[in-house]
Amino acid sequence: MNFIIYLIVGGIAGWLASLIMRTDGQQGLLLNIIVGIIGGFLGGWLLPAIGLGLGGGWLGFLITALIGAIVLLAIVNLFRRGSVR
Repeated sequence: MNFIIYLIVGGIAGWLASLIMRTDGQQGLLLNIIVGIIGGFLGGWLLPAIGLGLGGGWLGFLITALIGAIVLLAIVNLFRRGSVR
């Protein structure tokens, strides 16, 4: 059951990050979910390292995944275009 929740929260976070970073037209639903899940792992690793813990619950997971997905998309844009945009 948790796996389905991770997919849903990851998909929402990936979709929101793609809207914020203006890459929504370039990627579909599957890539949004993948970016959100990888962003969740990245955010879960980065945020405690800088001393910022958002707590548990689905809202904390969503914000963590969103921040991680934005960082991931910024890195991808940097390598793809030469600028973060």
